Amino acid sequence: MSWWRDAVCYEIHPRSFADSDGDGIGDLRGAAAHLPYVRRLGADAVWVTPFYPSPLADGGYDIADHTAVAPDLGTLGDFDAFTGRAHALGLKVIIDLVPNHTSDAHPWFRAAVAAGPGPGRDRDRYVFRPGHGEDGELPPNDWQSAFGGPAWTRLSDGDWYLHLHAPEQPDLNWRHPEVVADFAATLRFWLDHGVDGFRIDVAHALFKAEGLPDAGPGQHQDPARNHLMPYYDQEELHPLYQSWRDLLDRHPPVAGAVAPRDRALVAESAVFDPDRLARYVRPDEMQQAFNFAFLEAPWDAAALRAVVDASLAATASVGAPVTWVLSSHDAVRPVTRYGSPARARSAALLMLALPGAAYLYQGEELGLPQAWVPDDRIRDPLWTRSGRRDRGRDGARVPIPWSGSCPPYGFSTAAPDRTWLPQPEDWSRLTAEAQEADPHSTLGLYREALRLRREHPVAAHGTLRWLSPAGAPYLAFERGGLACVVNLGTRPLPLAEAGVRGRIVLTSEPSDTGRTPHTPEVVAPDSAVWLIAANENAENDQNAASAENTAAIGKVEDREGNGSHG
Repeated sequence: MSWWRDAVCYEIHPRSFADSDGDGIGDLRGAAAHLPYVRRLGADAVWVTPFYPSPLADGGYDIADHTAVAPDLGTLGDFDAFTGRAHALGLKVIIDLVPNHTSDAHPWFRAAVAAGPGPGRDRDRYVFRPGHGEDGELPPNDWQSAFGGPAWTRLSDGDWYLHLHAPEQPDLNWRHPEVVADFAATLRFWLDHGVDGFRIDVAHALFKAEGLPDAGPGQHQDPARNHLMPYYDQEELHPLYQSWRDLLDRHPPVAGAVAPRDRALVAESAVFDPDRLARYVRPDEMQQAFNFAFLEAPWDAAALRAVVDASLAATASVGAPVTWVLSSHDAVRPVTRYGSPARARSAALLMLALPGAAYLYQGEELGLPQAWVPDDRIRDPLWTRSGRRDRGRDGARVPIPWSGSCPPYGFSTAAPDRTWLPQPEDWSRLTAEAQEADPHSTLGLYREALRLRREHPVAAHGTLRWLSPAGAPYLAFERGGLACVVNLGTRPLPLAEAGVRGRIVLTSEPSDTGRTPHTPEVVAPDSAVWLIAANENAENDQNAASAENTAAIGKVEDREGNGSHG
């Protein structure tokens, strides 16, 4: 089975991960030094968010050069060293490709501005249009930016340009052959530097409907309607992604990286209709597509079950795995989103028990809550674009705590007020160092869950069997000899009532060790347990395989320099 079908991938937001040179900004050398920690956690791959040159109008997703490294994050040599160390540890490397837009500092856009109004090579690479009204003073249509306000900005020469995000992120014209050719060259460039795959940013947005028709009211208010917008989910996307898949499958292999046909394309496609999302992972397109419907689902048994059922059915129809996501640099952290650490821990066990692939976001395994960032330190453009009503995503991007009792918690040697974003004063108990010594910690829970997940592999789709009846206030299911029970109700749930039998091997409750098999009679509200089916015959063989895998990881860490926190 291809590695990406059931992989656990760990997202690294480099400026907030680890700082190697004391400037307060995380960098590639710092990230490379902490890769043994990621491997020990049990991940199979790392996804690195943009490390390219950028004015940072949108956290690095406004890119001025797609084939270089931002000076504050390191050099191309540092990237090669990062990839080499990841591969030595058995980790695949996925990087962001951001094809919908560039920075307004990109040479192409500067040339477009200088070219003046009217058709021509420079402006045709982007989406420029004359305005409406007597003097062209009105935008070309009613499209709204996902960050708030109109999706059009007018230049002093009278032309308007499209930006579905910040004004500093002009949208590219994907019907222009130079745009197509440039990004194919970008894919080849990074493949030659050893990457194993690409996560395609806003993969649903590259092509816009011909004629740029109005989108109407309610834009960006109901994600379930995203696929109906004239700037999202257009049919022309799919031939493009088929060509990229063919490029990855055919491009020559690189030492240390996966074989060409094992490379992966991952769609960040905010399409909430399961059947339409499944089109992105058809056999000749991408391998994975983030399941945002699962991330957005409320803490409710019926809602979560409906998402799981619809997702598994849709992807099974095209032979693809579901790619589950609980958090990311764009989402409120689960501890805050669900309302408690207990629910976040239970949600983690739910996600990691589901068949398919899973993505973890740095600090999720530490149980970090969403941090409060002071007004004068907020970087997210959502803050200003919303009239300072939406505090944005910076609370999930605060540097993670590695060690110590006060900021910067081992993230950097810089003063606390000099770090990329400020850290809370009360995170000392959440550091990797503190949790390393605590058998009840969230870090321990994640490590054990990933170990058990490896011991009990399952096909990527079509293997989940519900044990709980529809409408129950709890979820119980079995997959490949492993059963999961999550109590989303308000009263304790006796396992006998749930009809689940087996040996409990993991519980989300921090009051238990989470590592010693035991047999509690009930599952508390907002808690989850994993059980090994009583009739599982291959348990000893699987335990032996797990022991060999753990020993192999230990040998690699001994060579690389073990780091519970670097």
